Amino acid sequence: MNVDLVELAQSRSRISESPTVDPFTAEVIRGAMETICFEMASYVSRTATTPILNQSNERNATILDAHGRLAALSVGIPQFMLTSTLPVRFALDFLGVEEFREGDVFVANDPYHGGGHLPDYNVFAPVFAADADADGERRMVLIASIQCHHGDTGGGVPGGYNITAGDVWGEGVRWPAVKVIDAGVERRDVLYALQVNNRIPGYIGDLRAQIGAAQLATQRLGEVIGRYGASIVEESVDSMIDYAAKRFREEVALWPDGVYEGDAYVDHDPLGNPDIHLHVKITVDGESLTIDFTGSDTRQELQAWSTFGNTRGYTIGQIAAMMDPEIPKNEGFFDQIKLVVPEGCVLNPHPGRPVSAGTHHPGADVGEVIAVAMQDVLPDKAVPQTYKTGIPTIIVGVDPRTGLTFTDHSAEVYAGWCNAAKGMDAWGAQAASFGNLWKATAEINESLFPHVQWGRDYRTDSGGAGQWRGLCGSHYEKEILVDAKVYTYVVGMKYPMPGIRGGGSGAPNEMIIRYGSDDPYRVKHTADWVPISAGERVMYDYGGGGGWGDPLDRDPAAVLDDVLDEYVSIEGAARDYGVVLQGSLEDLTLTIDTDATDHRRAEMQAHRAA
Repeated sequence: MNVDLVELAQSRSRISESPTVDPFTAEVIRGAMETICFEMASYVSRTATTPILNQSNERNATILDAHGRLAALSVGIPQFMLTSTLPVRFALDFLGVEEFREGDVFVANDPYHGGGHLPDYNVFAPVFAADADADGERRMVLIASIQCHHGDTGGGVPGGYNITAGDVWGEGVRWPAVKVIDAGVERRDVLYALQVNNRIPGYIGDLRAQIGAAQLATQRLGEVIGRYGASIVEESVDSMIDYAAKRFREEVALWPDGVYEGDAYVDHDPLGNPDIHLHVKITVDGESLTIDFTGSDTRQELQAWSTFGNTRGYTIGQIAAMMDPEIPKNEGFFDQIKLVVPEGCVLNPHPGRPVSAGTHHPGADVGEVIAVAMQDVLPDKAVPQTYKTGIPTIIVGVDPRTGLTFTDHSAEVYAGWCNAAKGMDAWGAQAASFGNLWKATAEINESLFPHVQWGRDYRTDSGGAGQWRGLCGSHYEKEILVDAKVYTYVVGMKYPMPGIRGGGSGAPNEMIIRYGSDDPYRVKHTADWVPISAGERVMYDYGGGGGWGDPLDRDPAAVLDDVLDEYVSIEGAARDYGVVLQGSLEDLTLTIDTDATDHRRAEMQAHRAA
């Protein structure tokens, strides 16, 4: 069955008549649903068996109504906001509502049936309640969903990222929608099929954690329905969807009308094809918002494809970051954006294209191109919600402590790619587009994998200069204690994080395998199982975030503070900000040479004018 997910996502209208529930009750029920989403996500973190889930929080929980409209979600990975709902809608359309029975649990991971890429497994379960108008007959009222990233998908290579695969089938096993619990009875055949198509021993434990979370949510939601009644809960969902839509339109109506365009580029695809182009045209017309990606790259030989669901998720993530955070993130919010993504471009590929790498790039770069387009219209809100990670650095070898193969996704703490905003320097360690994604401490991962962390320090002068400074990237070194091989894909070397409104770009990425040895390997685009011997190191210089505004407008005292904190060098202060310092950094006697600074900045302004 060929389901048009683009049309489905854009045209699904409200199902019921105008709700009559009072707004206070609707808000209480929304709060209960969001709490249940948080409980689902926490349940996975506490019960999953592998580091990518029990440490990183790479998951998102959602609650949908019986028609597949998003009612509530947890704080999670912004990209998951949409890719966790479209697979449920596919199941509703393909299987039919009659296949959803009380006690059922489904699993899906197919990028071409609403998902992002194969590692993202969505587990969902229907919630039933008695129908007061049908003599107690039970009917489906809600659907609880929990989506998580897993460490393997089967396919040609370990780790879930076969970035040189010729098609999606080479990346792993596709599960469009399979029932793992049938009316409360476990489908051992299906669960075993899932297990044997995955390399990681803990995979099925992680999947069971998701199943348990979905089942817990059906119990909790049943309690909410039991307290308020199915009709009131349904009317509350309608009310909050209407409220979000109204708030969204009101805010867009405050934006200046016009057509705003922007361009962004990804360095290359995993095969080395250069300059993956993203183009966006954003039309603001009263309270109407249209985002059109026509003009984005359509080269069919590329190996960089973001599915429609993935593209829509990153679009929503960027727009949501530019609006009042109090607006509920539900179907009413999402449906207000008219999204145009031509089939065959890199942001909506023809079926069958490989998408494991494209989920990151060009998918994540959607936020960048939208921010670039809107930087002169909403300058205080145009902060790119993106990152330049390529894919995780996957290291595979045999752990001598167990004799078993390990797959290390290098999920340790590092800093990179955080842009400044108007009025605020960038801070933290991770780009906001990662949501509440956590990275493991060195101590945790050193206990799990045979390696030693030697460095994760900020890189001086790597944050983009600006009136407000971008976050520094970090210098990362890891010694591998056994013979192993490294698989990854690196971007952000040619096109680092952009500055906004005259700010400077962040420093680029750089990665060297066998760093410091006689035979170093600098990754030009893809490391395709590069061997590394015991005792050799992986070095990754993670890029910095872009600055905001003219660096010559930065308060010289703030530049001095940056130098004292070693975010900026003495030379960088003069070169990038026109701030001349005197004294000694080692002795902490640095002061601003006011006359020399004024002269230096005047020279730089004159040079610009010339």
